Amino acid sequence: MNCKAFVLRDPSQKNQILNYYPMKQKNTIKLFEDKNVRTVWDNTKEKWYFSIIDVIEVLTNSDRPRKYWGDLKAKLNKEGSELSEKIGQLKLQAGDGKRYKTDVADAEQLFRLIQSIPSPKAEPFKVWLSQIASERLDEMQDPELSIERALKQYLQLGYSENWINQRLKSIEIRKELTNEWKNRGLKEGDHFATLTDIITKAWSDKTTKEYKILKGLKKENLRDNMTNTELILNMLAEASTKDISQAIQPNSFEESKNIAQQGGHVAKVALKELESKTGKKIVTALTAKRNSQQIKLLNKSSKKTNIGKKK
Repeated sequence: MNCKAFVLRDPSQKNQILNYYPMKQKNTIKLFEDKNVRTVWDNTKEKWYFSIIDVIEVLTNSDRPRKYWGDLKAKLNKEGSELSEKIGQLKLQAGDGKRYKTDVADAEQLFRLIQSIPSPKAEPFKVWLSQIASERLDEMQDPELSIERALKQYLQLGYSENWINQRLKSIEIRKELTNEWKNRGLKEGDHFATLTDIITKAWSDKTTKEYKILKGLKKENLRDNMTNTELILNMLAEASTKDISQAIQPNSFEESKNIAQQGGHVAKVALKELESKTGKKIVTALTAKRNSQQIKLLNKSSKKTNIGKKK
């Protein structure tokens, strides 16, 4: 399916997403051959920074990319290269949902670094880097392109249109919640991660890390792997937390933690009620993509059965 054929069910989402994406692109994830590369856009310098650990993992398939980078840095220093000395650090989100200082490099530095990494993927990766830079320049001229590319990427990854609409709505609700937290003087990073964990645990009985383990995820985004129902319950939990916070107007992190628990509990009640009516567990190892694939297979099977009956 061509992404241009995809229509947002709620036209107002376009403006909401346009408002969201400039913020989102400061810390985001790019895909190279279905593998995640954490990136950061610097508005001041107008350039992308890439996680070196992620790049090394992509190029080498090493299960110890951190050690590989440590050895490579030592080798470069020994050879008198100044490249490793110019490498900076930025806080990027890790698998546990928290942000840690991570070595990053811009595109120019990466091009030089790749020369020291023997890999058959080196040339395709260089082309990919150039495309990322070009796309960003296009999006600065026309911000709607960022939406089109996000939709196209989700469709190419096998997500259903229904799920994509839910995911875009979840982005809007998440932004409203984080804006409320900022208004209460809370800090991005540890505060946001802790509150998110409380909300998730309250409605799903699992921390973010436990939830990701259940679904077999590592660096992947948890929300990108929730089923439609899981996304809806998570949205209910976050929207409830935001509404309760606006009503109570907490003055401390501890008060906000209590509110996060209350917001998550609202979704917990809905989850239990739904499970009692359907007899099915809601929080499972099933991911959105696998669910979409199963539905497609069932639909194909159903069509073949109907055709056979007509004959």
